[in-house]
Amino acid sequence: MKPGYPPPSSDQAVTRGLPAPEGLYHPANEHDACGIGFVANIKGVKSHDIILKGIQILLNLTHRGACGCDPDTGDGAGVIIQIPHAFFARECARLGFILPPPGHYGAGIVFLPVEPQQRLVVEGIMERIITEEGLQLLGWRDTPVLANTIGRVARASQPYIQQVFVGRISGIDEDAFERKLYVVRKRFESEVAKSEDVRDKSFVYVPSLSCRTIVYKGLLLAPQISKFYGDLSDPACISAICMVHQRFSTNTFPSWQLAHPFRYLCHNGEINTIRGNAAWMEARQPVLQSNLFGTDMK
Repeated sequence: MKPGYPPPSSDQAVTRGLPAPEGLYHPANEHDACGIGFVANIKGVKSHDIILKGIQILLNLTHRGACGCDPDTGDGAGVIIQIPHAFFARECARLGFILPPPGHYGAGIVFLPVEPQQRLVVEGIMERIITEEGLQLLGWRDTPVLANTIGRVARASQPYIQQVFVGRISGIDEDAFERKLYVVRKRFESEVAKSEDVRDKSFVYVPSLSCRTIVYKGLLLAPQISKFYGDLSDPACISAICMVHQRFSTNTFPSWQLAHPFRYLCHNGEINTIRGNAAWMEARQPVLQSNLFGTDMK
């Protein structure tokens, strides 16, 4: 059997929550196949109804998801919506910080370690990188969740879920700000992976960090998502788009991180070219350049 590219070491496999290579099994050969849906107001009018319709699509796609020996733990489900500014402005004001106008701040969902000290270490890494990139930390918000609405297995691996709000600085437009948020996330992921102070790396993940959209996802069944994430049930939470995903893990191990949608898309079917794509990107790294990212490319 040919090893995958790059072939994960046993340590890498364990870090990703996967078994180490053994016999005919290798974590590089995992795929998935799922169900997706998208609803939008073609005039761009935001409403809570769009989110409700997206969740209804998820319910209609229940047959495209799956569960394991715990029938209340799904392979993963989630939604991506536009940032609900009025809702976040109201909630953040209650916490003591004021959000600037839409497009002048970014909102992110961050999965963090459950253990408080480890969580503070990871938050500190995020806050330092935000400052180093010339942006402003506006505040953190605990994402309201109801753990008793999900399955036993999902609860056992559930991360601590927070929202981070990042202010845009003067002198850059919205597109440049969105790219800078991308750089913050990539630096954060890299530093956490290398940090010797972070033991609970398997909990750490950033489902989204953007000034335009936000992702709510997890190791959930379709009927659980609006119950687990209280934000999605609030009438003040509005969007003109809602992309949804119901995961069926055909030969992968489900996790909170692997639930869809991802930050820009969701996919249905098995992506079998990922090793080739990774190899091509590895080969291209020395010649990558961008007028938009400049020195941030590194």
